[in-house]
Amino acid sequence: MDLLKEKFYQKSQAVKAQIKDILKEHGTKRVDEVSVEQLIGGMRSVKSMLWDTSSLDPEEGIRFRGYNIPQLRDLLPRVPGGKEPLPEGLFWLMMTGEIPTEENVRWLSGEWAKRSNVAPHVFDTLRALPAGTHPMTQFSIAVLAMQNDSIFAQKYEDGMNKNDYWDAMYEDSMNLIAKLPRIAAFIYRHTFRNDDIIAPDPNLDWAGNFAKMLGYDNLDFTALMRLYLTIHADHEGGNASAHTMHLVGSTLSDVYYSFSGSMNALAGPLHGLANQEVIKWIFEMVEELGTNQPTKEQIRQYILDTLNSGKVVPGYGHAVLRKPDPRFIAQMRFAQDNIQNDPIVQIVWDLFEIVPDVLSSLGKVKNPWPNVDAHSGSLLVHYGMTEYNYYTVLFGVSRALGVSAGLCWDRALGLPLERPKSITTEWLTNFLAN
Repeated sequence: MDLLKEKFYQKSQAVKAQIKDILKEHGTKRVDEVSVEQLIGGMRSVKSMLWDTSSLDPEEGIRFRGYNIPQLRDLLPRVPGGKEPLPEGLFWLMMTGEIPTEENVRWLSGEWAKRSNVAPHVFDTLRALPAGTHPMTQFSIAVLAMQNDSIFAQKYEDGMNKNDYWDAMYEDSMNLIAKLPRIAAFIYRHTFRNDDIIAPDPNLDWAGNFAKMLGYDNLDFTALMRLYLTIHADHEGGNASAHTMHLVGSTLSDVYYSFSGSMNALAGPLHGLANQEVIKWIFEMVEELGTNQPTKEQIRQYILDTLNSGKVVPGYGHAVLRKPDPRFIAQMRFAQDNIQNDPIVQIVWDLFEIVPDVLSSLGKVKNPWPNVDAHSGSLLVHYGMTEYNYYTVLFGVSRALGVSAGLCWDRALGLPLERPKSITTEWLTNFLAN
């Protein structure tokens, strides 16, 4: 048993025993009450699932096992001379609750490199798709194409003891995470670079190798990938992609079925596709105004025109956050440190100054502040990745860390099939009349 698996097992068994005691002593205690508004409005803010890898506070933003993003940038291991944290360190933290050592992270990088080989039939499947197939569709299909290698599915069919579910899920999750950069890089090079595929380098870290396979031989871009894949990894369990992973996994579907479903949720415009919508909207503004250096007054008027046409300003507002997204601030800090005088980045900063004021004055949203999607596209464009319909795939590679760790914990704790109770409109009408 490897070091991470053994540590995860010890930690999860302690939590499992704790949950058993909680259920025995407090199983019937009320935690929350559901309003009609919540019932109809997408179960917003209903406390109804366990998710220990991260938590989201409306004022402070995301915390991974109690650590906020600035703390993680300081505490997680980095490559020698690097400024950005390695995503491997965040995965270790989410799995164990402990900040890893540099040795732990080097081991995990090497372990993922050993597991990263992708069967040829997966690439053949992608090449067989029609030209123009959306990158997220390709990504989801590629994940499903690997399902025949699921250790969990094979062992379950053989009659695996339920106490061993966590072990098979751990192995599947490690294999999936290891392979995703190769799949995602293949999709990019096949779709946008005439099938000019770049071989992996097993000596590089997970994000560094991904950047290499994408074809961006730039130290700053590699640093951006390390930051990007860290800050997009998790956002508590209630967001659509994490909840979908949890829901599908609760049926004892393996990690491949579960993660493919998770990515189908991430692909929606109200979730991960928003990063694509942000940069598209900025490009449309630049084209309509005829300049990539618009004045603040021009930007303000374009915002008003967008709102008056019945559309939203993409990248602003969040279901939970009531302050600027710390992930946005982390990306802004990266840009301040590494990018000078980029017109698209400057537009993003101008929007940060103008949009909240406009939305607040109109009373359009409870949270007028930017979320993570408001900045990410401008950074990618700066380094030459202008194919914005690919951006959600990058998001998906990162999100695999959080949702896979979450599914390992679900199986280790023995969490049951998720099955909420639905009601009819007639039932609700009669209930309210009484």
